[in-house]
Amino acid sequence: MKYRLATEKVDSLKLFFIKKLRKEIRYEDFFALKNVSFSVRKGEVFGILGSNGAGKSTLLKIIAGVMKPTSGSVYKNGNIAPLIELGAGFNGELSGVENIYLNGLLLGYSKRLIQEMIDEIIDFSELGKFIHTPLKNYSSGMKARLGFSIATIVQPEILIVDEVLAVGDDKFREKSEKKILSMMEGGTTVLFVSHSLNQVRKLCDRVLWLDKGEVKRIGLPNDIITEYQSR
Repeated sequence: MKYRLATEKVDSLKLFFIKKLRKEIRYEDFFALKNVSFSVRKGEVFGILGSNGAGKSTLLKIIAGVMKPTSGSVYKNGNIAPLIELGAGFNGELSGVENIYLNGLLLGYSKRLIQEMIDEIIDFSELGKFIHTPLKNYSSGMKARLGFSIATIVQPEILIVDEVLAVGDDKFREKSEKKILSMMEGGTTVLFVSHSLNQVRKLCDRVLWLDKGEVKRIGLPNDIITEYQSR
């Protein structure tokens, strides 16, 4: 994944456009991801480790179809339920209930399915009376709980989880981990990003270590985590 970045700082938008018209702006290529290649087995929980800026979220967005790669291809076999950004697909002015319908439709659920499952979604989210409150009043943890509850109400073939379980209380985090484990048993493939090494060690079958946009190593959780911690 390549971006073109300006090599100099321009103090105003007006000056930027003047320089751009005069072709005085110089650019350099920045690779958020470079030569990344891997495969994930059906039913596997595949962890992705890396420091901030390593390219983890960019990689998941490309896999989910949110971003288009500048080169290369992604081959997917199954429907994807992405939990990539808190509040993505939500409207802050709408209530939790209304956002269940909005987000569910964006994930490809039918209105009938949402109607059938809405009580279960609300119950799993543990939002109680706040489900009728506008989402702009929710904490990040409440949004994460609602987003997770919507995305996992059906058994997706591929679930993408990016740091969502890092937000919220320990009780809901444990509940979410159990949900992921039950989905694994049902054959769901999970792509999992977390800064919690304990979660990665507990949940993942294999781990990819991403460093400055490139694959440093792929292997078993304990092996990768030990090497990652000693870097």
